[in-house]
Amino acid sequence: MSADEDAQQNGPGQGQNDSSVRSMLDVLPIPSTTQPVTDPDQNEKANTLAEEPTLSHALATDDHEEKGLAQTDHDEEVADLGWNEKQEEISAPLVGGLENEDLWLLVRRFNKQIYHVKEVPTAVPGDLDLNVADDDDFSPDKLRATLERLYMTAVVGLLGAVKHTVRLRSWRETRRTSCFCAAYLTAWIFDLIVPLLTLTIVTLIVYPRSRDVLFPPAPLALVDTKTGGVQKPKAGVLGSTESSTGAPQNFKGEAVEQEASSFWNGFTSIVVTSATGKNPDASAPTEEGSPDDSIPDPSGVAVAAAEAKEVSAGRKAGAKHDKTKVPVETAMWTKMRPIMHGIADVADTWERFANALSPTPPFPKDVYRLRLAALVAPLFLVSLFVTSYMFTKGLTFGVGFGFFGDPIISPGLKWLNHTFPNWQKLLELRNTILKGVPTNAQLTLTLLRLGEANKAPLPPPPSSSEPPPERPTEITDAELRATGAEPPLNATDEELCEAMEHDPNTAHETGGPDIDAAKGSKHGKRGSKIANFFKGTTKGAVKTIIGTDHARAKAGSHHAKNRLGAIPRPDASNVTGPIDFKGRYKGQKGHVYITTKSTIPALAFSTDETIEQIGSQEREDLHPLWTIAIGDIAELKKIGGYGWKAKIVVGWSLGREIADGLEITDRTGNTRRVTALPMRDELFNRLVAIGGQKWEAW
Repeated sequence: MSADEDAQQNGPGQGQNDSSVRSMLDVLPIPSTTQPVTDPDQNEKANTLAEEPTLSHALATDDHEEKGLAQTDHDEEVADLGWNEKQEEISAPLVGGLENEDLWLLVRRFNKQIYHVKEVPTAVPGDLDLNVADDDDFSPDKLRATLERLYMTAVVGLLGAVKHTVRLRSWRETRRTSCFCAAYLTAWIFDLIVPLLTLTIVTLIVYPRSRDVLFPPAPLALVDTKTGGVQKPKAGVLGSTESSTGAPQNFKGEAVEQEASSFWNGFTSIVVTSATGKNPDASAPTEEGSPDDSIPDPSGVAVAAAEAKEVSAGRKAGAKHDKTKVPVETAMWTKMRPIMHGIADVADTWERFANALSPTPPFPKDVYRLRLAALVAPLFLVSLFVTSYMFTKGLTFGVGFGFFGDPIISPGLKWLNHTFPNWQKLLELRNTILKGVPTNAQLTLTLLRLGEANKAPLPPPPSSSEPPPERPTEITDAELRATGAEPPLNATDEELCEAMEHDPNTAHETGGPDIDAAKGSKHGKRGSKIANFFKGTTKGAVKTIIGTDHARAKAGSHHAKNRLGAIPRPDASNVTGPIDFKGRYKGQKGHVYITTKSTIPALAFSTDETIEQIGSQEREDLHPLWTIAIGDIAELKKIGGYGWKAKIVVGWSLGREIADGLEITDRTGNTRRVTALPMRDELFNRLVAIGGQKWEAW
């Protein structure tokens, strides 16, 4: 029955009542579906966005009040909103209610985080797809990417909380601290500490403007963690407001990303391996005589150095003498996968809470905040009547029951597991309190789908080869303000200007001569000459090996064919998209192109050279080597143009970017491997967003 027929039969009020009921259910922290428990094997596949299998698909196809350029109607098959254009030439905003720089920040981090997705036919948690699979792949470089994401979310957020606390305790902002102190003392005198805290939390959740009043913003790098006053940023200049060092950046969020990378580069052992290790984008298969076969494992350098230290101290090194070496290393690597998964869960939960408190369009503005406030508000009422004695009694009873109640708890859990299998999944935060709240990756996927639904794929983030300028960034009230009549951070304009101006010596200052000695390099020009010598000889060897790939490819080597074109010429043009993408299939030059005007949208590969000049739109003369219906794609996997060791050495010696590839698997299990794709991430993003599939991240 259609919506119109339903309205005629039940009256106009029935539809309004159903809408009100749905709104109420959205606010309540209850799962959107019980299918994972009641019918875990039920499969529901969709082929197009219009089928709206998840909340993400539904939001992408909705008609929103505030619209950007990507949300307007377009007559052509695919509208080019500024692919391969400079930042200032792209219209703003692309998405209503979201600045272009915030959009590109999300897409840039999405490209680094998501490497491998598979279609999931069952119901998804929280009615949002692209959740991390329970058995997701592990690799050292994926561990590194997860740790960097944790830094950019939780670590930076906690650092901001610490600096706000220091500012309050310092009494530099006297009026604000006096108000906090007076409120606390009054609540303490009348035994209302808990009601005060819960009421403050509810206010911060429901009324976003209160956050800047109670905790006025200030750039992280500008606040001294000891005094709460103004300090010179560690980078020597206030080039960014959201990073802890204040380092300059070309694009919003870039400084924090580089900061996270630099932060984790100092780790040893496993994380040192992550700094140079295997890439989750599936290294290319190797064969005897390939570049990977002749290059040593860089991740063994740290272990070899440790063994050399043991030998120099007169002790025997190696697995033959040290019987703990193999079992300890095996145990550590075995535990890395659940540890990585746990870190990803922490980052996901942090992102979900952040997106619930400050929703990004097209997600609803108030539903998630009301749900969180509704959970905290009862605590305010209960705290008015529950005494400290009652609380202590209840807490100690709970501790005792948890410790001694196993004869009751174990049978109860056994019955629950037997009667309601997978019941734990219904109680996960993403299914209850954070139902429908996206992680940043899920938010980005929804935004990408929004562009595809309107035939206007979002243009990729702009890039720049120029170093960021070492000058202070522009500061507005959104980044630095005070409450009331006090000046920001209770500092004069002269103090603020002096702290923000560039000082080239600040970045090199350490805590003492011992740290200077440990940090400083003493190799000088001789070390540089040695490095350049090895770089030159390695460059010659790499070029020789690359040259032999052409001979191997002609001889029929599949691996050599997949490596052809992986190192583009310096003068090669990478201007492709949003429909046609340069690439190779089994070594043959051509274009992957997406056609959506046909009855069944499809992805195809053609070697026709005219695509370069006139494109592939509305052409019936193209004869593709293969075609896959968009709705039949079941798996997408980013792959490396070279093996992980060769990629490091080739990139270092030639100083050029490696063009990686993409594996596309359909629902029947057939796989096509497209290599030498300069715009691989952009093609991946279009394919992951254009169809009705529900994805799971691996």
